[in-house]
Amino acid sequence: MKIGLCGTMSVGKTTLVNALKELPEFKDYTFRTERSKYLSDLGIPLNTDSTTLGQSVFLAERASELIQPNVITDRTVIDVMAFSEASKSMNDEDKEAFINYASRLIKEYDVIFYIPPHGMEMEDNGIRETNLKYRATIDNLIANNLIEYRDLIKDFYTIQGTTEERIEQIKEALFS
Repeated sequence: MKIGLCGTMSVGKTTLVNALKELPEFKDYTFRTERSKYLSDLGIPLNTDSTTLGQSVFLAERASELIQPNVITDRTVIDVMAFSEASKSMNDEDKEAFINYASRLIKEYDVIFYIPPHGMEMEDNGIRETNLKYRATIDNLIANNLIEYRDLIKDFYTIQGTTEERIEQIKEALFS
């Protein structure tokens, strides 16, 4: 099963993936978290400065996760599409072509869990963009992508609350 968590920055996706890693129900899964610091250290522009090459690296990361037989990841192709659309460095033609291509991978996920930012404080990890307006823009783009590409999504849930509440929502969705 290929499970993706999607949502804007600083909504607890990585925290949730790391918590799921500790549960016996997920012992047969591989867990992947985005490597923003590593990619930033390589000189790959992130956030609003992201380029077609940079977004291609992020898309390749997501595609490599989808090759795994049982994987839970803290980012999805839908997130990559949103960051591409919000990029100030990519031209409109490149954005459209990139998003069109990336959308073809959505159907590879068995389940996508969307985490909205409501009630979540923005944390500064030294890498992510901390502009709240940009955060809201990314969230809106992700939400729009979830609607626009809903026919490609096999199974979809919105989850909220504390990490523990989200874990229960995931377990209920997957095992009930």
